[in-house]
Amino acid sequence: MTYSSFIASQRGQESDSILKYDPRAIARYYNNRPWLGLFRSLKIVTLFSVFVIQLYLDKIFNQEEKNKLKRAERLRKILTSLGAAFIKVGQALSTRPDLIKPDFLEELIKLQDQLPPFDNETAFDIIERELDMPVNQAYKEISPNPVAAASLGQVYRATLHTGEAVAVKVQRPKLLPVITLDLYLLRLGSKWIAPFLPLNLGHDLTLIVDEFGIKLFEEIDYINEGRNAEKFAANFRDDDDVKVPHIYWRYTSHKVLTLEWINGCKLNDFDSIRAAGLDPSDIIKVGVTSGLRQLLEHGFFHADPHPGNLFAMADGRMAYIDFGMMDQLDEHTKETIASSIVQLINGDYEALARDFVDLGFLTADTDITPIIPALEKVLGNAVGQSVADFNFKTITDDFSELMYEYPFRVPAKFALIIRSLVTQEGLALSLNPDFKIVEVSFPYISRRLLTEESPAMRRRLLEVLFKDDKFQWERLENMIQIAKSDHKFDLLPTAGLGFQYLVSDEGDYLRRQIISALVEDDRLHTEEVRRLWQLVQGDLQPRKLFDVAVNAVKNFSLDLVQTGSN
Repeated sequence: MTYSSFIASQRGQESDSILKYDPRAIARYYNNRPWLGLFRSLKIVTLFSVFVIQLYLDKIFNQEEKNKLKRAERLRKILTSLGAAFIKVGQALSTRPDLIKPDFLEELIKLQDQLPPFDNETAFDIIERELDMPVNQAYKEISPNPVAAASLGQVYRATLHTGEAVAVKVQRPKLLPVITLDLYLLRLGSKWIAPFLPLNLGHDLTLIVDEFGIKLFEEIDYINEGRNAEKFAANFRDDDDVKVPHIYWRYTSHKVLTLEWINGCKLNDFDSIRAAGLDPSDIIKVGVTSGLRQLLEHGFFHADPHPGNLFAMADGRMAYIDFGMMDQLDEHTKETIASSIVQLINGDYEALARDFVDLGFLTADTDITPIIPALEKVLGNAVGQSVADFNFKTITDDFSELMYEYPFRVPAKFALIIRSLVTQEGLALSLNPDFKIVEVSFPYISRRLLTEESPAMRRRLLEVLFKDDKFQWERLENMIQIAKSDHKFDLLPTAGLGFQYLVSDEGDYLRRQIISALVEDDRLHTEEVRRLWQLVQGDLQPRKLFDVAVNAVKNFSLDLVQTGSN
């Protein structure tokens, strides 16, 4: 089987079928050609071995300061020469100022969109072949050279004959052979190193490699990226803070993508951001909030939000420009993630451990009793800390120790979620180390739980508000106070939704529990309690029921206001 026939076998019969990642087919192909894997492995090992030796010699001969720029540039060139998979690793590291030295960081940032381009003649040939028309027929004008070059392709600025300014992405030639070989080697390597890692993590490594492979194959298909962009735009159509470029399908194919040109500042271009009069904290808030909406509302999230893919626009909006690496969460996972964050807010580590079981970080038969104090130790100081103190590096370091003591594991479906969160956190650290990410995320989560009308999310809210069959007033008050710090939260409509639920058949249990809690906490006078008991029993007429409800809401609102002011 030739490589071209192998690739053809991975695509469906339809011309617009998306290329599929098939690890078994890839393994069969390279198992029959072991010399390809051997030569590639030797190249990778040789390049990195020489690099490590150079670093070691610099340290021995006290040449680290003198050679640091040279070594940083060398690392970037190594990753560039090894191709897309390694460039992706470098891009992820380029967002982590807490992990990478400044000199190396400056070089790795160039991997986002400053890679060596391939020649224009090849690029224009690809455009004409893919669009089945001459370049000048597709575009009125096109830049003679690419304006940006990334791991999978390069971008030209062009103008359509109808006048719209567009970006034209052209995929690098002969991309798949290197990607499939690297994924094959990564999969083999994950099996070799698994015995040296914590049991549960090592067990899942091949699944994580496969998850990365699936998304990488989707990313190199621009038809898929265009569909993702339109789905993402539909999800944020009512959000004034997020901009998604329009896709021009007439000039788009598997290897060429034409989309609306975006004018803005890259998120790592601090001087331009300040010159535009933009506040970095506001930009981060938009990014964090839109990221939470992707994960917890839509379940369809951007898995590669590095600064080369995000732009701050002059009007304060954030523009997403690359939709190749996306993923979808099911409803149950979204609800459980939201629930776990609120459990963290409330310091309920027993409930948080149960959520970890539900999400797959712990198996169903795990005894969570000894894990609860360990979680409290790792996460107990999360609320109120800045990103510089509360970050995924700290959590990862602490959890790496827990991996040996407790049966934690990393579900494959969370590999991209973690990658996305780590990248966004890196952006926050870069723009403003003192930005408090928890002060953005917690109000959003609280608002979402309090205002969501879906039965599933209401169940999650009830799970948070009840403990040991007792209503937790402090949790409700805490959630409302936190949610009120979000300018989009309005207490009165939320109270209206809550009241509608209370008087419904579904709210019978909650009515009884609230009244019991009111009596125990002496929040209502005896006459009000009597009449509310009548409400529970259904003895009041609708008008009287409304009057009682209004009075009860007024009194309870006064309690909340008093609590908040104190």
